[in-house]
Amino acid sequence: MSLDWTALSDGELATLSIAGRQAAFAEIVRRYRQPMFRLSRAFLGDADDALDVTQEAFVAAHQALSRYDPNRSMQAWLTTIAVNKCRDWARKRAVRRFLSFALPNDEQVQSIVDEQVPIDDAAGDRQELDRVTRAISTLPANLKEPLVLRTIEGLSQAETAEVLGISQKAVETRLYRARARLLEKLGNR
Repeated sequence: MSLDWTALSDGELATLSIAGRQAAFAEIVRRYRQPMFRLSRAFLGDADDALDVTQEAFVAAHQALSRYDPNRSMQAWLTTIAVNKCRDWARKRAVRRFLSFALPNDEQVQSIVDEQVPIDDAAGDRQELDRVTRAISTLPANLKEPLVLRTIEGLSQAETAEVLGISQKAVETRLYRARARLLEKLGNR
């Protein structure tokens, strides 16, 4: 007889995973990989980077499972880890960008970016989604984080405040500012 992993709570899965049951953590990943990827993509604006960060977040979560509080929402806990990984990624990207200006201008080091929209993104809806995702990724972190957590991930205002370590009123204020800034950016086609 095998366990029905889908019927177990997040806390039970965490306990079984800590005990060495790999299938338990695989179920956690199955449950939360899409929300974690969406969150990372909204933060970073690039699907490839988002996939890397999502994987890093799950590795970090697996290593930190012993610190998971089963009374807390697994999604909120994983979201906190993912937000921190996105922040780390953004810092690394900023350092790489800074260092790239300090390096000699060697043609072999330079990469050529293809600005053409991929064929599978040719549909208008897909282009608009990409445009919005890129606009969100350019927002400052203090505005981007509450916007992504509330509107894309659907966390409550209280959960968003908990993940970010700020008050609910601060979440409300930052959401208002983020939406205004986003409308401004999207209005300038």
